[in-house]
Amino acid sequence: PDVIIEAQFDDNDAEHGQDHLQDTLTDDIKKLSLDTGEKGKAAGVTGVHRTKQGDGPKVSDPRLLPDEFLQRTAKVVYILEKKHSRAATGFIRLLADRNSELFKRCAMFSPVDHRVPRVYVPLADCPPDFVTKPEAYSQMLFICRIVDWKEDSNFASGQLCKSLGQAGEIEPESEGILTEYGVDFSDFSPEVLECLPQNLPWAISPGELAKRRDLR
Repeated sequence: PDVIIEAQFDDNDAEHGQDHLQDTLTDDIKKLSLDTGEKGKAAGVTGVHRTKQGDGPKVSDPRLLPDEFLQRTAKVVYILEKKHSRAATGFIRLLADRNSELFKRCAMFSPVDHRVPRVYVPLADCPPDFVTKPEAYSQMLFICRIVDWKEDSNFASGQLCKSLGQAGEIEPESEGILTEYGVDFSDFSPEVLECLPQNLPWAISPGELAKRRDLR
């Protein structure tokens, strides 16, 4: 949710966009204009002038344009809070270009969630025999955390954290989902367990039942 893609903005595009808005407004005004000058006065069209014979009306101040002709734009300047856990479940693959220097150092991590970018992970994080037997890990789920994503790169950089197991099995898939969403599923500490009733079997007292709403 907090992966932000910033589009390139060109001043030429802005100029063309403004011309398009003015042309659209010109066409609409022409439709509203009446045939004679007297009827034109009765129409009460203001804020529009003709520069020379044959030209359509031009709007000198963009603030006079109706809202339906305006495209509001903005630019992200800062991320206040990172919502995403930066963790993803996916598969590791060897890079396609075996002759590149990157092939000797990194593998490609492909997330199951296609909203997350593909990630370069160090071969040191991969299993020892991954380079010689990559097919053995083609259906193995891994957890990867994104640590960086440079502006001039199509892929992020990350670290493999854990091997979950075979894809399609309930436990690995469940653990991957919980990790992606930042859910703490570790065992309760002894301090937490001490808060539970120690004298077993435990039952709700009649007094508590009388003043509580039973939702069992």
